[in-house]
Amino acid sequence: MTHETGPSSAPYQEGKIFVLVHGGGHGAWAFERLTPLLVQEGHYVVARDLPGHGLRARVPRSYTTRPLHAQEFAHEPSPIAHLRLADYRDQVIATVRRLAERMPDREIVLLGHSMAGLILNEVGEAVPELIGRLVYLSAWMTGDGTAFTDYMSEPEFATGLIPSILLADPAVAGALRMDFRSNDPGYRAGVKAAFAADVEDDEWDAIANLLSPDTPAGPLAERVTVTADRWGRIPRTYICCTNDQALPLPAQHRFVKEADHHTPGNPTDVRELPTSHSPFASAPDQLAEALLQL
Repeated sequence: MTHETGPSSAPYQEGKIFVLVHGGGHGAWAFERLTPLLVQEGHYVVARDLPGHGLRARVPRSYTTRPLHAQEFAHEPSPIAHLRLADYRDQVIATVRRLAERMPDREIVLLGHSMAGLILNEVGEAVPELIGRLVYLSAWMTGDGTAFTDYMSEPEFATGLIPSILLADPAVAGALRMDFRSNDPGYRAGVKAAFAADVEDDEWDAIANLLSPDTPAGPLAERVTVTADRWGRIPRTYICCTNDQALPLPAQHRFVKEADHHTPGNPTDVRELPTSHSPFASAPDQLAEALLQL
């Protein structure tokens, strides 16, 4: 799925290009509420499904069988376990290049949510000349030479709820695996608390039906290298979600601290939203306002 929208009136020539990159288990649909709020202010917005996500998602066969067989679900290899960070990076770079060629006079703002922070680091390092600003939305802005998995046992991440809702060993399934269609009220409540505590229950039910159960583990274990004179020269904003229970606020602060240590001449612009991990669902107006103020 590709969402690519922009205004047709005079502001078209003045606005930015927002490229929105979703997190694990999501798709381009995640930005459905945010997109029109940016477009109506004269900006051009592009969101695409990452490989293995959205309309490109592939789910384990056991996920479609109800009642769910817990042991089978825990051990079935993921059909997207082969994906690597380069698959994500290359797709986003191709999108950015195409937009830069079509609209060379417009600034490209690249936003990544959650695990898409890894992608922003990679893309920023590869094509810094094409990007006007990086925006990390409660995202994994990992330090130089580190991987997603390097942080999971660190104290700033101790209160994060993601480990408590995983239903398979990533080393076995090849993915971070969750059951968004679970009939267990306790488990469903735990998933909602992790990702969308401030989203209305009926809306969360609709979102849960769109989420895919597997996020490939490979990209999360890959070390990401960034340099001060490439990724580090791009202006960047970190939007902290202060009530996030998937990526705790202390962890978000640690990412900012590490980035600023790496690029002391280019400190992170930090904004805050009083939301859960999914402000594009719970507070799209507040998120749009933060982006429009950049």
